[in-house]
Amino acid sequence: MKTVSRTSHFSLAGLALGLILLPSSLLAEAPTETTQGLPLEELRNFSDIFARIKSDYVEKKDDRELLHNAIRGMLSGLDPHSSYLDPDEYKELKIGTTGQFGGLGIQVGMEDGFIKVISPIDDTPAFRAGIKAGDLIIRLDDKPVKGMSLNDAVNTMRGKPGSKIVLTIVRKSETSPLSFTITRDIIKVKSVKSRLLEKDYGYIRIATFQSRTAHHLIEALDSLVDENGSALKGLVLDLRNNPGGVLNAAADVSDIFLDDGMIVYTKGRKAESYFEFKAKSGDSLEGAPLVVLINDGSASASEIVAGALQDHKRAIIMGSKSFGKGSVQTIQELKNGGAVKFTTARYFTPSGRSIQAEGITPDITLKNLALTEVKDSGIKGIKEADLTGHISNPNGEADEIGNEIPEETKDSALPDEYQVNEALNLLKGLNIFSQKKSPGK
Repeated sequence: MKTVSRTSHFSLAGLALGLILLPSSLLAEAPTETTQGLPLEELRNFSDIFARIKSDYVEKKDDRELLHNAIRGMLSGLDPHSSYLDPDEYKELKIGTTGQFGGLGIQVGMEDGFIKVISPIDDTPAFRAGIKAGDLIIRLDDKPVKGMSLNDAVNTMRGKPGSKIVLTIVRKSETSPLSFTITRDIIKVKSVKSRLLEKDYGYIRIATFQSRTAHHLIEALDSLVDENGSALKGLVLDLRNNPGGVLNAAADVSDIFLDDGMIVYTKGRKAESYFEFKAKSGDSLEGAPLVVLINDGSASASEIVAGALQDHKRAIIMGSKSFGKGSVQTIQELKNGGAVKFTTARYFTPSGRSIQAEGITPDITLKNLALTEVKDSGIKGIKEADLTGHISNPNGEADEIGNEIPEETKDSALPDEYQVNEALNLLKGLNIFSQKKSPGK
C-alpha cells in the first residue's frame, strides 16, 4: 500500500517542467516559523537601492512594480524551477494544467538566459514543425528572449489557436540559427499510445504523466493482449521526450509492473515534505520482459519510472542519459491571488539515488539513428543447400529454396525507429535465453 505522509496537497503538472505540489486550499497565512538573525546590513542596502531607484531612475516606477520585481529576483535566484506568479500568471498556470489550451506544445526551461526546449509534446504544432529537445529559443517573433522571464516567454508562446509565431532557435548540430513558423493550436495531450510491433511483442508510448495515465496504460495493455490473442512475451515502454507531470501517475505506472517494494520517496528540510510510494501486489505484464526507452528529453516523472524499474531490476533501460530533474516544486497561493512556486524536496529512487542534475544512466546506451531499408537486388546468395550433391539434413528436408518469410515473423517494428527495433530484438533475445534456461517448459 502506498503511504503519503502529507495529505493537504495533490500533485499537478506545471507550466514548464517538473513535479509540482499544489495546495488544495488557499494558504492565507504566511509560514509560522520565525526567521532568526535577519541580515540587517543587507536589508539597509535593499532599502537604499529602492530609494535611489525611486529618486534617480530615468523613468518613474511604481512601488508595487519594484517590489514584485524584487520578489521575482529572490525566487528566480534559488533555482531554474522557482518563481513568483502574479494573479494573471497563476491563472494561466492553472489553465495550462487542464490538458487543453492554445499553444505550441513544448515543455521548456531556462538556460543561460535563453529558453531551452526540454521536449516537444507528441502530435502538437511544435512536434510536427520539427522542434527538438535541447533546442535553445533565442527569439519569439522579433522579440529577443534574453532578459525575458520563463513565465513571460511561455505567455508569449501561448495564444489564440490559428495564430502564428516565429521561433528562432540555436541547435547544436547546426552552424547557424534556424527559423520555424508555427501555427498555434488547442493542445490536447494524449498520454498513452500503443500498438503491436509484431506477434507477442507490444509497444506503449507515454507522452506525459497525467492523472489518468495509469488507467489508460492498463487499457492499452488489455487491448494489446486482446489483439495478440494471448499474453505478451515482451513490451517496449517508450518514455523518450516525456517531460514528466503528475507524481502520483509516475508511481502508479511503476506499480503496474512491480509486485512490491519502494517506488519513490521525496525528502526535503521539513518533515512534511516526506512522501513515500510503495507498490501493491500484482504485475500486469506477468513478469514478461520489459524494455524502457529514455533520452535526454525524459525528465522528472519519467525518470521516476525508469529509476524504480531499474533499481528493482524489472526492466532494462535503453537509450541515452535522461534529463536529470530530481526536484519537487510546491505552489503556495498568496492573499493577492498570486502564488509562489519553489523547490521543497528532492525525490529518490528505491535504492536511495538522487538523480538531480545526474539523470538516469541507461543499462544499454543507444545512439539516435534511423533505419533505412536496402532494396533487394534480386540476386540471391548461394547457400549449402544450393550446391549440387549436398548432404541431406537428417532432421528432415529443408524448406523449399526461395520461400518467403512467414508474415507473422516479419519485423513489423517502426522501420525508421532504430531504438525501437533494438529494444524489440533485445526482448526476443531475453525470451530465447529464458527458454534455453528452462528446456522442460
